[in-house]
Formats: sequence, structure tokens, C-alpha cells
Amino acid sequence: MSTQPLAAPGRRRLPLVPTAALLLGAVYCLLPVVWVLVASTKSGSELFSTFTFLPGSGFTDNVADLTAYRDGVYWKWMANSAFYAGVGALLSTAVSAVSGYALAVYRFRGKETVFNILLAGVLMPPVILAVPQYLLLAEVDMTDSYLSVLLPLILSPYGVYLARIYASAAVPADVIEAGRMDGGGEWRIFRTIALPMMLPGLVTVFLFQFVAVWNNFLLPYIMLGDDEKFPVTLGLYTLLQQGSNTPALYTLVITGALLAIIPLIALFLVIQRFWSLDLLSGAVKS
Repeated sequence: MSTQPLAAPGRRRLPLVPTAALLLGAVYCLLPVVWVLVASTKSGSELFSTFTFLPGSGFTDNVADLTAYRDGVYWKWMANSAFYAGVGALLSTAVSAVSGYALAVYRFRGKETVFNILLAGVLMPPVILAVPQYLLLAEVDMTDSYLSVLLPLILSPYGVYLARIYASAAVPADVIEAGRMDGGGEWRIFRTIALPMMLPGLVTVFLFQFVAVWNNFLLPYIMLGDDEKFPVTLGLYTLLQQGSNTPALYTLVITGALLAIIPLIALFLVIQRFWSLDLLSGAVKS
């Protein structure tokens, strides 16, 4: 009867180092979320007088005050964020799907140049583009409108990059050739054959873009002046600015920040079964 040698005690302790590092990283990321969750339960007096992580008794009152503030303008901000993120993510995913598929399947002059420009766009900080976008839209009198926030979001270089990578892996060339031999047009092949194969990757693009637009602050801050059109990020910022003169508004800001996280969690739970983390795995193996 053979026996396996026991591992040296020192080797058993080696996994503790990366595990401890991951735990510290998790605590670092989750601690602000826990603080917001606990602070939203406190009333204005409890917020500054009780222990930081001790729950309070004013959550329902905070939600009621937030709803009553300026006749429910907070929920208007939430609806605006849902509109910007939902419509913007859908349009961006559609453009990314068509562009990524074209870059992956077709051969044309300047293809690599176009792709390299897209990669440069991925590396470019959004703050660099925000001011030129404002100046361009100001020339056509489109600032301070819903379109001024939506139009710059339609083209996402990162989304096109992901769609191109996924289309290259998930859509075999022989399947496209078979569709052409059967008499299918290019648009029909893309819509009926390629698009279903690309669906897991496109859901990933949609989720990334939705979260990015929902959390976007700089672009609405530059483009919008009417607070009725603000997304929730910019609306909460204005509340926070007013909180320096009216400390009671701090509880509304914290409660509003907590409620703003819920749609993102709900979206992830709804579409997680479509979400493929492995962008390099194809739906069909050639």
C-alpha cells in the first residue's frame, strides 16, 4: 500500500499570502458600500453622533424625505439615468456589434488603421473628449438636451474592440461562406447567423456600457444646465454641494446613493445567465 508524502508545513502556508491579499482587497472595495448601507439608516442627528458602523433608525424617514424633496426630483433623476444608460447602452451595443463584425470578417484597405485608431480611443481618457464634444454640439445648438448626453455615448471604442475580438472567435469563416453559398445576403447572414453567435459577447458589451453610462458624471456635468435633465450622479452632486449650507441634506445624499446602486444589482441578476466572462470562447467550434 503506497502512501503519499505529506506536504511540508511551509508549503501549506504559501496560499495564505494571496488569500490574505484578496481579502484585504475585498475589504477595501466593500467597506465604502457597507458604510453607505449603514449610514442610510441614520437620521440627521444620528449621522454625526453615533458610531460609524452602528445602524440607525431613520431609513424609512430618509426615503420619505428624499421622495418629498422638490416634489420627487430624485426619481426624475433616476428615470433620466435609466433613459441615458438604457438607450445609450442599446445603441452603443448595436454600433459595436456591426462595427466589430465588419472588422473581424471583412478585408478592406485601411482595416488595421481603423482598428489602431479604435485602440487609441480606448486608451484616451474621457475628460479629453468631453470639452471638444461640448463645443461641437454647441455649434448646432444641441447642448442642454437629452441628445447632448446620448450622442457621444453611441460610439464606444472599447465596445467595438470587445465585439471585434468576440466575433473573430465566435463566428467561424466557413459558416459565413456556407450562408453565402445558400444565397443569403450579407445583412441577413449577420442578422440570422452571426448575431446569435455573438450574443454572449454583446450582452457583456451592453452591461459594461450600461454601468459606465449610469455612473457617468463628467459628460452630463458639462452638457446639461437644467437640473430636470440631470442623471442621478449629477443630481446627488448638486445635493451634496447644498449640504455644506444645509447639513440635513447629507442623509438624503447617502440614501440616494444607496438606492442608485439597486438598479445595477438588479440588472446584473437579470442578465447574468447571458453574460459570458470568457470573450475568447466561441459559440460554434469550427
